[in-house]
Amino acid sequence: MTSGTKQGLLLGRALLCAAALSCAGTGPARADEQAPMTAPSLPIVSDARLAGDTKQTRFVLDLDKPVAFRAFALPNPYRVVLDMGQVSFRLPTGVGVNGRGLVRAFRYGMVMPGGSRFVFDLTGPVRITSAKMMEAANGQPARLVLELEEVDQAAFTEALNQDAALALKPAVPDAPPLITPPQTVPAAKPAQPVDPRPVVVVDPGHGGVDNGTQSGSEAEKNVVLAFGIALRDRLEKSGKYRVVMTRSDDTFIPLNDRVKIAHDEKAALFVSIHADALPKGEGDAQGATIYTLSDKASDAEAQRLADAENRADAIGGVNLTDEPTDVADILIDLAQRETRTFSNRFARTLMGEMKTSTRMHKNPLKSAGFRVLKAPDVPSVLVELGYVSNKGDMEHLVSDGWRSKTAASMAQAIDAFLAKRLATAGPSN
Repeated sequence: MTSGTKQGLLLGRALLCAAALSCAGTGPARADEQAPMTAPSLPIVSDARLAGDTKQTRFVLDLDKPVAFRAFALPNPYRVVLDMGQVSFRLPTGVGVNGRGLVRAFRYGMVMPGGSRFVFDLTGPVRITSAKMMEAANGQPARLVLELEEVDQAAFTEALNQDAALALKPAVPDAPPLITPPQTVPAAKPAQPVDPRPVVVVDPGHGGVDNGTQSGSEAEKNVVLAFGIALRDRLEKSGKYRVVMTRSDDTFIPLNDRVKIAHDEKAALFVSIHADALPKGEGDAQGATIYTLSDKASDAEAQRLADAENRADAIGGVNLTDEPTDVADILIDLAQRETRTFSNRFARTLMGEMKTSTRMHKNPLKSAGFRVLKAPDVPSVLVELGYVSNKGDMEHLVSDGWRSKTAASMAQAIDAFLAKRLATAGPSN
């Protein structure tokens, strides 16, 4: 692969790395610790639409002012990614669900602090033939226009090799940069004493451009973020732990970066929070389920869920052909046996506490090959709080009272597990 190809294909990942981990493995800052961007300063996206056919398809985005952007294609599966500085999305409900021409569907959201993204799922290989920012004129708003053309696999590969990324300058000199840089460089802080408390990483699934499962107007990413924050607050209130969130706002974080946060923080425990949904026509299911890592799924439903969760990076527009080998290539059978033992032990403890406060699935303990659980030295579980496809579960998931009660039971399980483990083994290193 040529250097030009790698630059284009890895453009999205480079942006993600800079935001999600500051490329230093320190983990994301708390949302309330970040300098907020005031809403009036953000460009407003008011409409998005597709036109054309299966030979040529046009995407048009209406904004109140021009923005800088980049567009590039990705293979396996075929996608086009459109990155721009942070915008305020004011799009009609359901936009992007139904595709047209070469685009099956598209989605949008924050992909990093200061950055927004559209991801287009394609019917096959395409070439970006044109991408331009048009200023407002004749009563029409500023428009970003993206032109796609059907090509064969050979032409698609050639286009990637020649120029996989299309980066454009703003249409007007005073348009904002793609990513807003910090206004000041903070002075170096004196070294802080090491916090001896064990680290618990709370990982709300999905985020930003990746909504997760959906029930009406409720997206999984919002439900699990609210629960993750409630669990964080409960744990911090005890003062026993240093709690690290993989995300504390509506931002997309790649799966491997979530794993890296747990590893770099030398976490004593990693808890990933999700909510499941059964596909239409496959009956109904209810209750919470706790998953641990295994090389073979415990049943077909566990395999289906792992496959769905492991597609998160493709949904978020991450290049899947060049993942870092230090995390992505860790084989399940090389995970430390001790770590798996502790993960299974915590899962049983968690089930015992959770069943006193919430409804559990008929088979509450399962396992499968979840990528987000693959930190080889950190006991990890993935908790599906319930099914957004079940009316009763959904009522619980959006209930403050249920959230508080269930977070309390999870905190009790963490207390019991870590108290016993650290008493005999000391903090995880």
